[in-house]
Amino acid sequence: MDADDFPTPAVEVDEIEPSELKAQIDAGEAVTILDARMNGDFDEWHIDGENVEIANVPYFHFLEDEVEADILEQVPEGEPLVVLCAKGGASAFVAGKLAENGRDVVHLDEGMNGWARIYERVEVSRYDGPGTLYQYQRPSSGCLGYLLVSDGEAAVVDPLRAFTDRYLDDAEELGAELTYAFDTHIHADHISGVRALDDEGVTGVIPEAARQRDVTYIDELVSADDGDEFAVGDATVETVYTPGHTSGMTSYLLGDSLLATGDGLFIESVARPDLEEGDEGAPDAARQLYESLQTKVLTQDDDVLVGGAHFSDAAAPAEDGTYTAPIGQLREEMDALTMDEDDFVETVLADMPPRPANYEDIIATNLGQQTADDDEAFELELGPNNCAASQDALTGD
Repeated sequence: MDADDFPTPAVEVDEIEPSELKAQIDAGEAVTILDARMNGDFDEWHIDGENVEIANVPYFHFLEDEVEADILEQVPEGEPLVVLCAKGGASAFVAGKLAENGRDVVHLDEGMNGWARIYERVEVSRYDGPGTLYQYQRPSSGCLGYLLVSDGEAAVVDPLRAFTDRYLDDAEELGAELTYAFDTHIHADHISGVRALDDEGVTGVIPEAARQRDVTYIDELVSADDGDEFAVGDATVETVYTPGHTSGMTSYLLGDSLLATGDGLFIESVARPDLEEGDEGAPDAARQLYESLQTKVLTQDDDVLVGGAHFSDAAAPAEDGTYTAPIGQLREEMDALTMDEDDFVETVLADMPPRPANYEDIIATNLGQQTADDDEAFELELGPNNCAASQDALTGD
């Protein structure tokens, strides 16, 4: 049903902005949520947290004039209860029906779509290269990006198309001109912002190794080979070819201090190897990933930070709030990084989560083989990223 199709409850309820709800969760406040989406949508992705109590009762249970008692019993109490849906229409209706029944409720403005528009910038305090480094965090999908600012210039790694203006505005706010936008690989979970930023005068950069995937626009951008370097103010961005997650997967060493590993290595897991060639090609890709990790990533200095392109619910942030960790720490905590090749491949293939929603259309869009307008692109990338090899953390205690 569209928002306009819902009857108007007798009681109007207040809205809560997604950013306010996120702040409450981050502050450790007790948050109680009723998710009124369909069960399948809820199972695919929903708001979670140690201090979050959440229940899923689809909106259609509230369409009768009188809500049945057994339905009301499934609805948790909250102070207030936050009701949400996909876009905000159903939640306003359901919250109103609950208010009629004496419940203390608010509803989430724009629903999960509004939640997906939260995009936070956090300084990486342990970065010790030239300039300042920030990590972008999208809690709805676990997407991460990086903004390096040095001596009046800036570069962004793994930008999202939905936030094109944000990168330009942030660079200006920080007294810099955004000069480069880098993609680590052809993403399967979100629409890349590199081409959109290139259209705005930023130099877009994608891995030269992605050419083998028939990227239609590769000659319109700068392509980066293994070992290529790019100057950003006083800082250097060095290209480090690290195939495995995809054949073109490429990391970028920022200021000799943080390795932006894309989907090759995360702070809680390693990459899944099946999104390019499927199950049939996954074993060979996993062996390629092993080689990349052993010869290109783990050979970096122990104090070089790893910053992936995603984080999962199993990841624990560092003290500065970023999802980064030193290579030496990951080597100690993640058994997969010290296994022999056969054991590594077996581990990586053993427990892969479901593939990202709409990943085939997202890949085709990022290859330039099909198009999506801004609204279509936003809808395509809603949901979890699922780019890691396991649903649980591979790091030990």
